[in-house]
Order: sequence, then C-alpha cells, then structure tokens
Amino acid sequence: MQKTRKHLELLAPAKNADFGIEAINHGADAVYIGGPAFGARAKAPNTVADITRLVQHAHKFHAEVFVALNTIFHDNELEGVRQLVHQLYDSGVDALIVQDMGLLELDLPPIQLHASTQTDIRTVPKAQFLDQVGFSQIVLARELDIATVKKIADATTANLEYFIHGALCVAFSGQCFISHAHTGRSANRGECSQECRLPYTLEDQKGRILGKDKHYLSMKDNDQSANLRALIGAGVSSFKIEGRYKDLPYVKNATAHYRRLLDDILQEMPLDLQAKGYTKSSAGHASYTFTPQPEKTFNRSATDYFANGRQADIGAFDTPKFSGEALGNVRKVGKDFIDVSTEIELHNGDGVCFFDVHKELVGLRINTVQTLDTQTQRLFPNEMPADIRNNTLIYRNRDHAFMRLLEKDSATRKIGLDVVLSEASDGLMLTLSDEQGFSATAQCTVEKQVANDTAKAETSLRENLAKLGNTDFVASEIHLALSQMWFLPASVINHLRRDAVEQLIAVRALSYARPPRRAKAQPAAIYPEDTLSYLANVYNQKARDFYHHHGVKLIASAYEANETLDEVPVMITKHCLRFSHGLCPKEAKGVIGVQGTVTAEPMTLISGNDRYTLKFDCKPCEMHVMGKVRKNILQMAPPQPIAFFDKRPA
Repeated sequence: MQKTRKHLELLAPAKNADFGIEAINHGADAVYIGGPAFGARAKAPNTVADITRLVQHAHKFHAEVFVALNTIFHDNELEGVRQLVHQLYDSGVDALIVQDMGLLELDLPPIQLHASTQTDIRTVPKAQFLDQVGFSQIVLARELDIATVKKIADATTANLEYFIHGALCVAFSGQCFISHAHTGRSANRGECSQECRLPYTLEDQKGRILGKDKHYLSMKDNDQSANLRALIGAGVSSFKIEGRYKDLPYVKNATAHYRRLLDDILQEMPLDLQAKGYTKSSAGHASYTFTPQPEKTFNRSATDYFANGRQADIGAFDTPKFSGEALGNVRKVGKDFIDVSTEIELHNGDGVCFFDVHKELVGLRINTVQTLDTQTQRLFPNEMPADIRNNTLIYRNRDHAFMRLLEKDSATRKIGLDVVLSEASDGLMLTLSDEQGFSATAQCTVEKQVANDTAKAETSLRENLAKLGNTDFVASEIHLALSQMWFLPASVINHLRRDAVEQLIAVRALSYARPPRRAKAQPAAIYPEDTLSYLANVYNQKARDFYHHHGVKLIASAYEANETLDEVPVMITKHCLRFSHGLCPKEAKGVIGVQGTVTAEPMTLISGNDRYTLKFDCKPCEMHVMGKVRKNILQMAPPQPIAFFDKRPA
C-alpha cells in the first residue's frame, strides 16, 4: 500500500523480534528495529532471521517493519552495508531508516527509504531537499514546534514522522559529538556514552557556582498525548514512540496508550475531517487486560518539549533515573518499617525510592504493606535504608500489581469480519469480508433439512460461525442469508468456516504489497548549502559523491574522522541553561531594571577535571557545548569491514 498523510501510523520500538511482535499485538501500525549492524542502538542488534519472523507476524495485519540503518558508515563498511540491505529486502522488510547519504549512492534493491531524525531536519529547505532525493518519510527533529511542522508539511509531499513519547536527546539529533570526543564511542555510530545524563556543576563567567551535582543536560521524557490532534492538523501522519533499549512493559504500555488515543481521535473526528479520508494504516483492533498508564513505566517525568514553544520546565536535573509517582512524606521510621503519609494504595512487592542527603536516588523493594488508616501506610522493606528521615518524600517507581499484568499476555489483536452464510444450488456458501475490503468465499455440498426448532438452530449456527478461535479474526457481524432456517451439522459449518478462513489468509497475504521506493526528482535537487562542515557527518566517499551531485562544493569530514582537532561545538542543543536559570537576554527585554544588564555571557559545566564552555547563540536560540577530541581517541583504528555473505555482484 502506498501510504499518504491520511494513513495515521503508530510506530513502536522493538529491541528484538519478540518485543516487536508484542508491539504489533498491542496496536502498532509499524515497528522499527535494529539489524545485525549499523543501527543507532548498537546494543540492540537482531539477526536477519529474527527480523524475518517479525515481518511475517506484522504483515498478517498489514503492519510494516522498518529497519534502522541510521549510523554513518566508514568506507570499509560500505560493501557490508550493501549486502545487508539486500538481505533485509529479501526478508520482506518494508523500509530502511537512514542517516548516511552515501547509502543512496549504492546499488540498492527497490526498498523504501526514510530519512532518520539523525539527518537533523529542522528547517523547511532541509526537509524540501530530502523530500526530493528519494525519501518517502522524513523523521522531524524533536525540537520543532507545531507551527514549523505545518510549514514543512505545506512545502513537502513525503510523509512526516514525529516523536511523541520517550527519552529526549538533549542535542539536536546528529549534532552530538561529546561521546566520541571523550570515549571514542560515537552517537552517530550507535555507541553513545550518555554524557548528557551525568551530574555537573554550573558556573557563570565570573566563576560563581549556580548549582552543584545537577544533571543539567538531562531532559524530561517526551509526552505529546495532548498534542496529537494538533500534530495531525499540522500534517504529521507517523507517530513515533522512542525506546529500542526499553523493556517490554514500557513498549506494551506506551503502545496501548497511544493506540487508544489515536483510535479515539479517528472515532471522534469531525465529519469534515472524516470526509478527507483519515484512517489507521493497518488492520485489526487490540483489546487489553490492563488500562494503559504511561506514567507507570520508565519515564523521567513528562514534557511536550518545544511543541508549543519554549518553556522553562523541560529538564530532569535531579536524576536521570525513574523516580515514579510521589506518594507522600515519611511520618515515622521504625526499626524495620517506614510509615508514609499517602492516600495511594500500595501493594506487596512495590518498588519505592527517595533522595538521600547526597541527592542520590535510593531504591527499596517493599516486602509487605500495612494500612494503618486512610492517610498512612506502613512499609516493611526488604532492607532498611541507612539514610531516611521524617518528612522525606517517597516515590513509587514500580507498581507491582500493574507490572504483573504487563508481564503476562496482555493484548489480543483481531481483524473484524463480516460473515455471510448463503445458499448455493447444491449446498452453502460462506463469505468472509474483512475491515480492509478483502474477502474469500468457501462452498460445500450439503443436504439441507428444515430445522424443527428454528430458534435453537439459528443460535447454534451463529455460535459455530463465530468460532474463529486462535485465528487473527473475530466475527463483527454474522448475516444468515437463507431462505429459511435449516438444520446444519456443526461439523459441516466448522469445515466451511475453516476453509473460508484459510482462503482469506491467502488472499490477504497475496494482496500485501510493500511500499514502493520513491523516485528522485529530476533534475537533481540542489542542497541548501554549498559548503559542509563536520556537522554534516560525511564519513565516506559515497556520501561525498552524493553531496557533490547535489551542488555542494566544499565538504569537511565527519567528526568521527578525527580531523577536527580544535575546540568546536561537540553538542548543539535548543535547551538553554541561561533560560532555565532566568538569565535569558531575550526574556529580560522590556523588564524594568533588568533590560541591558543580562547578556549572553558564556557559562561553564564542570564534571571532575573536565570543564566545558557553554556558548549561547541567541538568534536561533541554541546552546553550544564546546570541547576537543582527546588525544587517545586519535590513536584508535578505523572501523573494519563487516561481511554479510551476499552473493550478488558489487
């Protein structure tokens, strides 16, 4: 199927094939997963055989599987990349998520390409360019506000993908090099060391300490639940959940949450929008054994980031860990118990936590809970903490009862069928028509006998027709197009039903068509700039060739080539520590007594012996973390070739 912006797609993460299958079962229209190499989550690889298994399950619901090949490639790796792409295409994968433009210069099968958020799509000209060079879907920068998304939608035709949930990288995607500079583990190569989640001390230009041991580069987690309608109105059609490193309960919970929200939007959509043909992009309806609550699984508290403009409270400065929901304060600490003032019901096995005097998050597992009164619960932890006092605020970061629901089979996905039983000249016909319009008809020869008890015969007939059991189908409507009620043996109906289901499965499989590769615009699109710095992440000759073909004259090597030796921005972010500390020059304008006294002076972040100058570019509202590549990184050997044993000629 050729999807358009009218096909709303819920896109879920898959650490592995089993997680991907569960994401599909919980309502995802598509999943994205890493392959055996070259994905931006190096610790979540998957074999082609496992991806094939996921594809087979997804395609039963006409859901899609995207493979993330969203790192930059060294020249030594290009042949291995080419081999892998052919194997993924042969396995049935629907699309590749791509960062490195060198891939577009390789001999590829006709597989659809999506531009990764790592390509740093923040402007209309950049989006227009990617729209014209063969990408069917482009993943917009997380930092874009909804008004800018609308401008991009108006200027392009590719489907637009937007992150709606999960962890937020503080840097613009593809514009973070601090991990490589310090450890040799490049974020653009899938090996980010997460320097952004470390504690720092912040100094102003005069050396005054503004804060100590705070996680100043750690963001809260993304939650666009309240903005889905606005994003649809702006032109977004793919709604992406972050989390290829997250556990299975997180994937189930987040997928179910957004599936319900999107289904509600489609159900409640005004008639004028319904007339425009909005629909979900796969088949089947998921039902759950639990009520989705995204706050119950891993998060760093929630923000909608810059979707509605800049706001102050986007940082998770206290901890990058999951603290959970606030319960209440400690009333009393006993020898083996803690009394907590809370109205929230707790369970044996819950996990709770608190911040100690060193501002570190300390976790406890609760063996048993006693309710003392409506305002107080007594907790008996498996081990009493050494540093807990009265009035300490307690949080719950594991709801044991909720997690037990998610650790079991927690969803069933079924495709609705219209079931019609009618008469043939010498027997019966059963037609099954699914919600996407596919149908199959099975016939059988049977001697029809008039039923003595018509009501009982009809009830039995409907029950047997509805017995779709372990199939992927459920009878939404059953129509008996009979001249009169016949007595029909259950064995006959069961055989007829099984035959019709087998035929419908075959029809659906044959009708599934992978999305086509989009043709490049002719003449070739011209890149918005004719000079590229290390920020363009050009790491191989094929990528150079690509940009040369599109009008770029001067091309610097990627930061990972270790040719950029001076102090440069090793992280570029829209997050601004001047703003979050009330020191933004733009905000000071017009404030009596303040205007003119607040300027964008540099600040310094300190971690151990490392000091990072923060520079502020107020025109685009950006903060630059300055740094240099360490000398030991320069001695590292280049990446070595990886072969995938493809027999096709190069």
